[in-house]
Amino acid sequence: MQFTTLIKTLVVPAALLIAPGLASAQNYPARPVTIIVPAPAGGGIDLIARVVGEKLSVRLGQPFVVENRPGASNNLGTAVLANARPDGYTIGIVGGSHNINKFLFRNLGWDPQKSFEPIVYTHEIPLVFAVYPKLPVKTVPELVTWMKANPGEAKVATSGRGSAQEMAAEMFRMVSGAPVLLVPYKGSSAAHPDLIAGRTTLYIDTISAIQEQVKSGNVRAIAVSTHSRSKALPNVATAEEQGLKGYDANTNGGFLAPAGTPREIVARLNTEINAALNLPEVRAKLEAAGIEVKGGTSQEYAALIKSDLAKWGKVIKEAGIQPE
Repeated sequence: MQFTTLIKTLVVPAALLIAPGLASAQNYPARPVTIIVPAPAGGGIDLIARVVGEKLSVRLGQPFVVENRPGASNNLGTAVLANARPDGYTIGIVGGSHNINKFLFRNLGWDPQKSFEPIVYTHEIPLVFAVYPKLPVKTVPELVTWMKANPGEAKVATSGRGSAQEMAAEMFRMVSGAPVLLVPYKGSSAAHPDLIAGRTTLYIDTISAIQEQVKSGNVRAIAVSTHSRSKALPNVATAEEQGLKGYDANTNGGFLAPAGTPREIVARLNTEINAALNLPEVRAKLEAAGIEVKGGTSQEYAALIKSDLAKWGKVIKEAGIQPE
């Protein structure tokens, strides 16, 4: 009898310790949730956060409020997310820089894997090889041949240090062997006028940023950067189809929570965000902006982050880019 009483005395407190965590997960969310976007309003990840957040608010009965925290190559907002309380009431969405900045900055204050719990892979934004429309090339092999014949004119626009556009250009240089002179700009809107005027010859830009210039004929799209063709430009072949073996550059990302967020809450958010992404109106809105909608398990997103870190780490090392 005494032994049984002792066991009950030991077991009951342990159950009580577990119960609050389970209860919080079952009742989650009990108050508004903040979605950190480490980029300005109006961009791709901001659009995803707002569209998905609106659906989560309806589905879960609490507001999911977007908070833009841009700055320092997206590092500022990402640091805010990494240091937030891991209770499910602060989550965030990141883009391609999340898997690149580790190699570009010495003191981030966060680690792309250790500081976060992956929730779900939400999107991929293909990049487009856009050339000056009067350039006498219509395919990637023709572009490489032209660049090798005109090395002094092979100017490739980028959106600055660590951008998806710069990484795509560096990968193009590695895979093709073409002589490339990178010309940095402060974003797509600054780079487009020089490409349209022929002051640069190539810009590997996100499809969401460049598609209107392509449709208007201001630039010529000769390839997309991903393994598969883009739904937004289905008639444009991939760079890999045209002979750039292994070429795969894009900006992708998804939702994260601070490390230590309860697994039950991460699982709930994964289920609900996947459900939101599968709604026809959500897919239509995002695809119209050139965003390829993804989804899947938290484990699949963790595996993607790991593979992207390996890919971009190799590109940055071979390009000789030193961290600041």
